[in-house]
Amino acid sequence: MAQQKTTTSAHTKETATNTLFGKENYKWMLIGLVVMAIGFFLMAGGKSSDPNVFLDKDVYSTTRITIAPILIIAGLLIEIFAIMKKPK
Repeated sequence: MAQQKTTTSAHTKETATNTLFGKENYKWMLIGLVVMAIGFFLMAGGKSSDPNVFLDKDVYSTTRITIAPILIIAGLLIEIFAIMKKPK
């Protein structure tokens, strides 16, 4: 019985060192999440204090229409890179 515990313990140590993602993968995932969060933050807003007034320059600004979606797509691409990158 003691031998079984030893093999189980050795198997646990082996699987603990064989992780799916490495430290660098998690770093890239965090960077991707931050880039996407910045994109969503830039896309938010445009609320008028008067509901009867529509401010098209706020809603259709270059930041909301162009820059924010580019950042969100870039963040998704970084996430794909982080998942596909082989850990060292």
